[in-house]
Amino acid sequence: MTAPVLSVVVPVHDEETVLPELRERLSAAMAEAGVPWEAIYVDDGSTDGSAALIESWLGDTADDVTLVSLSRNFGMEVAMSAGLDHARGDRVALMHADLQDPPELIPEMLRLADEHGADVVYARRIGRDESRVKRSLATAFYALMERLARVPYQGQAGDFRLMSRRVVEAVRAMPERRRFLRGMVAWTGFKQMPIEYRRAGRLAGRGASYPELFRLAFEALAAFSDVPLAVAAYLGLFTAATSALGAILLVGLWLAQAIEPTPMVWGLAAVLFLGGVQLIGLGIIGRYLARVHEEALRRPLYVLDSVRSSRRDDR
Repeated sequence: MTAPVLSVVVPVHDEETVLPELRERLSAAMAEAGVPWEAIYVDDGSTDGSAALIESWLGDTADDVTLVSLSRNFGMEVAMSAGLDHARGDRVALMHADLQDPPELIPEMLRLADEHGADVVYARRIGRDESRVKRSLATAFYALMERLARVPYQGQAGDFRLMSRRVVEAVRAMPERRRFLRGMVAWTGFKQMPIEYRRAGRLAGRGASYPELFRLAFEALAAFSDVPLAVAAYLGLFTAATSALGAILLVGLWLAQAIEPTPMVWGLAAVLFLGGVQLIGLGIIGRYLARVHEEALRRPLYVLDSVRSSRRDDR
């Protein structure tokens, strides 16, 4: 069977209520684009009827649909990587299933890629219908990545993007287990250009929790920056210098008989202060060592449960 021009990869986790509208809008957008395409839905351990609903679409020959089911929930980044592994198109679009990323933008992405010869067209958010706290945290994260990361800064760009086949193959060749795909795509280089849009709110379901978002932010910093390690070193140096100056000042005041410090109190304060700084440094180093340990285990990135497709040659 002829390979499609475009593969649309959609990770799915408990998205049953929004999937019918997603399919309808995606099909309409691709009809406008007018290119052969396929949809790769990656079920990331859903506990609702998402997988069963997508499986019911496999008998409909109107769309080229593939359902990639993982054996459990491996997380959004891994699910998207599994979708890239099964995408056959010359170009691949990544998008979330919650319709915060509008599929209607894909035809415009294809047009820009053709007109400008871009390998990546990434959707950059110029606004979002989300809570003020979440918007503020997102802005702070992207500003931090701009200053600290060793990859080209793309502004408030999420996972929604269109990639050429050579970018997809470059990303697939990266062996790391803890993945931050938008950073990995930016790292590959080639010609990358933005398209701006306003991100909608979620139609249904639950977004990532704040602990999950903070974990992803740290993984992004750890994957593309060694600044946290440098901060630990500078903090230790600052603490040592401050402690030395404090000790000199304390001795001077004691010699001048200005104070009569209690050795136990000052000793306890110094030990607690230095101990806290050491724990901060060890914690940061430990996070990096955990990444090294996970890479050394060389476990597979994900485990497949099944792969089912509406293509006749795959039945």
